[in-house]
Amino acid sequence: MTKGALLLTLATLLWSGNYIAGRILAPAMPAFLLNGVRWAVSAALLLIIMTAKGKRVPLKAYWKELSLLGFIGMFMFSTLTYLGLHTVPAAQAGMISGTMPAAILLLGVILLRERPTAVAWSGMALSMLGVVVLVGAGSTGHFAFSIGDVDLVVAAVSWGLYTVLGKRFSRGMDALTMTAGAALYGAIPSLLASLLLTPGGSVHMTPIAWISLLYVSTAASVIAYFVWTAGVNMIGASRSAPFINLLPVWTVVLGILLLGERLTLSESIGGAIIVIGALLANTRQKPRTSR
Repeated sequence: MTKGALLLTLATLLWSGNYIAGRILAPAMPAFLLNGVRWAVSAALLLIIMTAKGKRVPLKAYWKELSLLGFIGMFMFSTLTYLGLHTVPAAQAGMISGTMPAAILLLGVILLRERPTAVAWSGMALSMLGVVVLVGAGSTGHFAFSIGDVDLVVAAVSWGLYTVLGKRFSRGMDALTMTAGAALYGAIPSLLASLLLTPGGSVHMTPIAWISLLYVSTAASVIAYFVWTAGVNMIGASRSAPFINLLPVWTVVLGILLLGERLTLSESIGGAIIVIGALLANTRQKPRTSR
């Protein structure tokens, strides 16, 4: 395995830890407060990094683009993820996140007019079927989507929208500048929501909760981003895309090892279908060559 591949694998491992930490923090603090603290710290760190590199964040010139990305990617996606983790085990939440490539595929068609292959369309359909098997039939024998499942599905769609819009807006900004600007704008609604929607006496921090909070604010945000970007620069964007499918795999492994979670047979089958569908959804149309 090349160095670039190792870095991409490490990034997905760090991101999967966000689900584990979010599950640990669920009884310790409300989701809105967790997200507000996370992005306040992350935005501050990214701003320090930008300053150290001698770069400026174009908060005025690109305020519409950055505020939209911040609201969708930092506020909506993260808040919905943490809300879902209040009721859904980390392993199951990670497998639901495997629908992100399918969401990116569909939104890319709608917003960017991309033309995926028939195989990619089949992958998207498989991912949706996997979600139904995973959170629908289960051990109850009938369809029973919980509010946590819905939160996580909408979160996956939010991340897909963030990714697609990021592609559109990346023409005028590099990846670091766009991420830092989105984090700064995303921290604003996250902090406001945490102040308005956090009831008194709802915080019950423990030593492991403090460690988890530090993790989601640094390793799962800033460090994972830099590791992923370095890997993409080494092996290229097209070859990097399939690595995101490791996210649900790592989350299941960590959920079982660190949280003692268990998966039913139907959940395992549903998760496997989601991963296979995500792999197929990542396929791209090969360019035609002239004769």
